[in-house]
Amino acid sequence: MNDIRRLKEQQREKHPGFAPYLECMTRSLFTGLATFCLGFSTTYFLQKLVSKRLPYPLKTSILISTLVATGAAYKVTADRTSSCQAGWMAAEGKFTALSNVEEGGEGEVRQEELSKYKGFKGKFQAKAAEGSEEDGEGSSQEVDLDDAEYDAVANSAMHVQKRLQNEQHVFIVQPYVKWGPKKAATDPEHQLQEAEALVRSLPRWTIEHSLKVPLESLEKRQLFGTGKLDELKTTLRNLQSAGKSVTCVFISKGTLTFSQKQLLEQHFKLPVMDRYSVVIQILRLHAISTEAKLQVAMAEIPYIWSQLKDQDGKGRVYLSESQKQMLRLRERKLKTQLTAIRSHRELLRNKRKQKAYPIVAVVGYTNAGKTSLIKALTEEESLQPKNQLFATLDVTAHAGLLPSKLEVLFMDTVGFMADIPTGLIECFVATLEDAMFADLIIHVQDISHPNHAEQKNHVESTLASLLKSTGTNNETPPNIINVGNKVDLLPNNTPPSDLHLVSSKTLAGVNDLLAKIEQNILESTGRQRIIIRVPMGGPEVAWLYKNAAVTETGADPDDSQRMLVSAVITDAKLAQFRHQFVSRKR
Repeated sequence: MNDIRRLKEQQREKHPGFAPYLECMTRSLFTGLATFCLGFSTTYFLQKLVSKRLPYPLKTSILISTLVATGAAYKVTADRTSSCQAGWMAAEGKFTALSNVEEGGEGEVRQEELSKYKGFKGKFQAKAAEGSEEDGEGSSQEVDLDDAEYDAVANSAMHVQKRLQNEQHVFIVQPYVKWGPKKAATDPEHQLQEAEALVRSLPRWTIEHSLKVPLESLEKRQLFGTGKLDELKTTLRNLQSAGKSVTCVFISKGTLTFSQKQLLEQHFKLPVMDRYSVVIQILRLHAISTEAKLQVAMAEIPYIWSQLKDQDGKGRVYLSESQKQMLRLRERKLKTQLTAIRSHRELLRNKRKQKAYPIVAVVGYTNAGKTSLIKALTEEESLQPKNQLFATLDVTAHAGLLPSKLEVLFMDTVGFMADIPTGLIECFVATLEDAMFADLIIHVQDISHPNHAEQKNHVESTLASLLKSTGTNNETPPNIINVGNKVDLLPNNTPPSDLHLVSSKTLAGVNDLLAKIEQNILESTGRQRIIIRVPMGGPEVAWLYKNAAVTETGADPDDSQRMLVSAVITDAKLAQFRHQFVSRKR
């Protein structure tokens, strides 16, 4: 027995890809057989349905079905066999030219082949390692090969893994349109400050230099003209001469086209990133729950479709078939999982409706102080606000009490940001729906920010589009309270007059805001304040404590056998109370 095990180990060392190759070929043969059976039965059944119209006998139908099934089975088996053979060659290290490229050598090898090689190599070596451990004393953990292969593609397209793990020295370039209809409403200096804040949100990333570049258009293939490119390259050389090692160039534009990014990387000889890819990295960093990770993964897909491309000799851009298949499969899986999440959240919303909990959604621009405000309103000590962009990715519920002792749920949401493609935010609709179906929306605004007006307009436009997409604003406009946060940091103490001013840090204005929230909640949910005279110690008191928010109790001065109960109650519950206790007595 030991000799057989030793012989198997020797063969694995000599041919590490043979065991997974046999497994792959076995699956290929069974797949081909299944394809033949399915193809034959389907073709034969279809011919039987229209047999009266066919000019040939039954034997001919069987022959046609056999030919069709054989062709389909051959195609499927041949494709899978080629994949198995390529994987075995990769695991055996026979792609020498590709191995040289992988190690940094020279050679003209198509990116498509290199990608396939890396994928096959990782897949078969993982299988080989798994097989070798099965015969040992322990068992290996199952490797998710689809995810591993996808990660290699994503990292190639977005520089995600490398950029996050290594210390980076960033050169920030903020392009802006000087004039015309496409000129942004935000001041270029504020755009640059936001770009710098994005970079500072990533650990081990430092800003070596940042500058603004005026342009006539952001849609040109080269983006920058020849003169501007020369100036930027000169700036990079001067930074290198001054001892500043720049490792990455951040072009603060929503999304760079593939050709723009490729040309800039050729000129700068450095990786080039846009706002979409930088934000994705921040989201990856802050995604803790499975739900958040799924949404971030879904947000990556559209970007990878546009970025992970190769060029042929005619200048056309394309994705390899293996990459397309991988992305489509992952996209389908993510959509299925996100659909399940939306269904689960809808179930939770229905449960909250049954318990008649009023919902208050807190929305706003990223880093406006949403979590800090919820902590001030609920006095929940476990909340730890962070001075970071996109610190909150999950929509979380936090219980709070209004002055009337009515319990409400405050929903913390992901922050919005300008110059980010809508597709990125749309991936978070599964969680943002909780906010869209709320009884009240609090729009938190950082009034101390110099770009406050533009941030406010961006959140309002994004909120309107989300409300429209979820179908929650068809009949009545949303119930919104505009809150100006960080009033303690406001320069010259000149706040806008149309905002409810608070400071989450000093708690100034928080009590007044709670009163305003209570007023809006009572109106939007059909609740009312009432005082009911009930028997002392009777079942009515217990019922009210269970089904309403009891704010105060006291003895009835006119009747020593009764007591007065002040409560906040819905119209439906009040009708139920009257039916259960008042009607019976009559």
